[in-house]
Amino acid sequence: MWVACQLTLGLACLVGGGELLVRGAVAIAATLRISPLVIGLTVVAFGTSAPELGVSLQAAMSGNADVAVGNVVGSNIINVLFILGAASIITPLVVSSQLVRLDVPVMIVSSITVWFMASDGSISRGEGLLLFGSLIAYITYCIRKSRSENRNAKPEFAEDFPHRPELEKGLSTQQSLLLNVAFVVGGLVLLGLGSKWLVGGATTIATALGVSQLVIGLTIVAIGTSLPEVVTSIVASYRGERDIAVGNVVGSNMFNLLCVLGLTATVSPAGVNVASSAIQFDIPVMVAVAVICLPVFMDGNIIRRWEGALFLLYYATYNAFVVFTAKNPLSPPRASLLLTWVVVPLTVVPVIVSIVTRRKKRRSKKTS
Repeated sequence: MWVACQLTLGLACLVGGGELLVRGAVAIAATLRISPLVIGLTVVAFGTSAPELGVSLQAAMSGNADVAVGNVVGSNIINVLFILGAASIITPLVVSSQLVRLDVPVMIVSSITVWFMASDGSISRGEGLLLFGSLIAYITYCIRKSRSENRNAKPEFAEDFPHRPELEKGLSTQQSLLLNVAFVVGGLVLLGLGSKWLVGGATTIATALGVSQLVIGLTIVAIGTSLPEVVTSIVASYRGERDIAVGNVVGSNMFNLLCVLGLTATVSPAGVNVASSAIQFDIPVMVAVAVICLPVFMDGNIIRRWEGALFLLYYATYNAFVVFTAKNPLSPPRASLLLTWVVVPLTVVPVIVSIVTRRKKRRSKKTS
């Protein structure tokens, strides 16, 4: 009975928390004259990634800073393949041109930088400070750029924002801002409680069915820590706030790399150790997942349903591989072979599809 209550309450909190977070974030964007995309890249993304930061910092304080690497790498892979895949199946996601020009390239460069830093087996405190400083510079640039663009925008700019009924109730701008900040905080709290209860109930059921703790950790718990991002992006997609749905994923990935990993390496006396298996396979997969976002996003500035289904297929394949190799570790030569035949096609295939699609569009325009 308690397990059923956990699952029910967990789902209710997740849905309610996602609704409050998206509604409050969009209204804050309207009040501060900052685009919903920037809010998705910063406030929403960082809020939903707060659990990863807490787990990683706690691990660093207890002498297990290397946990942060698995936490960040796994979350980033889930964010793109599972969250964007699920959200775009619900409704095709329109991608802002800013994401293609700026934010996704920054995510790719950040991923490659972390791979380079980790190649010697650790991320030092100095490297951690560099990562965190890069995040501060990026946030500052995004907010200033958005406010500058919106300050000089045409009068029709107001139409880009949703209707805010709280202003019709006699609330001042300051009161409206405080109300929506409360919505965001309340949404984050509900998302945290919901994911905790849902993971707890699912783990209890899996244990009762005889599923091993290893498989539970690699599947239920791994997805559970990303539930705030999952629900927020899906709710945003359903409500038509597609900038927040996509911005949440891209911003969360950058937050994980630059803040979670950067701060963890900074506060840990010995930096962050990186396992050889992560350097040989998991981090390259994370980099490949970041890279494939660019051609998919550039293809008509939209993530189509079939592309979302492809993302989910990639995630299922990766998850099955992680579970398999946990019980049957691969030797370095086999890991390199798998890297060649799995990660490279994962990156190359979407690029080829994107190039072919764009060429067909250009030819059709010329003929017409």
